[in-house]
Amino acid sequence: MSAHSKSTSSVSAAQAAGSHASRHIQAAIASPFGPEASPLFRTGRRRWMLQAGLAGVAGLSLPRLLQAREQAAGQGSARKATSVIQIWLSGGPSQIDMWDMKPEMPSEIRGPFRPISTSVPGIQICEHMPLQAAMMDKFAIIRSMDATSSNHTPITFQACNPKAQRTEIGRQGGGYPSMGSVAAKFHGANQAGMPPYVALAKSMVADIYGAGDLGQQYQPLDGINVNGKFSLPKGVEVSRLQDRAMLRRELDLFRSQTELTTGFQQHDRYTQEACDLVVGGAAQKAFDLAEETDEVRNRYGRDSLGEKALLARRLVEAGVTYVTLSDAWGHWDHHGDEVQWGGIAKGLTPMLPVLDRGVTALVSDLEQRGLLETTLVMVIGEFGRSPVMTKTAGRDHWPSVMSLLLAGGGIRGGQVIGATDRRGGAIQERPLGPGDLAATVFRHLGIDPGSHWITPSGRPTPLVEKGGVIAELYS
Repeated sequence: MSAHSKSTSSVSAAQAAGSHASRHIQAAIASPFGPEASPLFRTGRRRWMLQAGLAGVAGLSLPRLLQAREQAAGQGSARKATSVIQIWLSGGPSQIDMWDMKPEMPSEIRGPFRPISTSVPGIQICEHMPLQAAMMDKFAIIRSMDATSSNHTPITFQACNPKAQRTEIGRQGGGYPSMGSVAAKFHGANQAGMPPYVALAKSMVADIYGAGDLGQQYQPLDGINVNGKFSLPKGVEVSRLQDRAMLRRELDLFRSQTELTTGFQQHDRYTQEACDLVVGGAAQKAFDLAEETDEVRNRYGRDSLGEKALLARRLVEAGVTYVTLSDAWGHWDHHGDEVQWGGIAKGLTPMLPVLDRGVTALVSDLEQRGLLETTLVMVIGEFGRSPVMTKTAGRDHWPSVMSLLLAGGGIRGGQVIGATDRRGGAIQERPLGPGDLAATVFRHLGIDPGSHWITPSGRPTPLVEKGGVIAELYS
């Protein structure tokens, strides 16, 4: 991936050449978001949460999320408090170098890493993930996911719909919603006063896919980057917000100074609930990593992925239904040593232990707190990598097949589902598609995979276009 400091003229030249790098450069310049330069994590400040909440008051997103939560809860019988944590490996992780190794192949295929045995006889994974190997009984590896409908964005596999794609012409994702937004609409939050869907990523543009045509009220709450984007109403200070009567007067003044829709007055109760969320402290506490001991924080890792994984646990524990997190944009895009993240040996060697620590700490922590059975953890990217290494010691995009990791949510760990051919580039057994994963996620959340959502034109559209629950996970 090219560096983000390239100029606009460089973008034009690269685009004219039709290069892979041009797409990355354009994406970086199209928004102010790039890969994270440091693991600094702006959470835990009372003013931060007040800004986040009042941003919802001003933009109506948070009150609408609260209203959507209530509507979802009223659509049927009481739902079980289930959650999903989606760890997004932005860029496309290499299946051959992580969970589907080919040690018998020549070096240009097998790559630089050795396989190691796991706690489950017959299952081997990369030597740089010993913690996962030690607790493989908790994990299920899928080695036969068809990613041919996916491309270099989070759209397809965060929606888990082959029709949700980035297109050169037309709307991004075709209007199809992400699974998190579906969860926000059809499940709602597990706890009153908490948002149903939270995203933890430096770039909400590059690493997070939202609600599509499902509606703005089902967009994820930006769990990190709100700091500095919104300001409190003029004259409102954090200390004064402790006084509810003062808060009401200040908000009334805020309304009088702002162009408001009739919907704002109609949703006043949800606006007040949003204020209660912020001032009441539940969400503020959930977002505060300072509540954790140094021992716990060190166990997860003081890095981008570890801190976000720990925050994800805190959020589901507090009542958030769906959390998507990404450590850094394009971090897993290892074409070769000439790109920003390096090739396989130089790029993955330092990254895999970080992933290993964060994922296993999360799964262990959820289990210790009695949350693993109700929380499905997914580790997934947009596609796999090519079976033959590049001349610069990397691997190119490979949508034909990818691997992913699952844990919790009542699934049976200690198993591998599906298989690839001897080179690791084609599905040989048990082909699965995005719809199969979507049906499985929705089943876990108590959402009928056969349900429909309604497009703005009034057309009923199925939540799952093609696929069914992955039965082996529950057998």
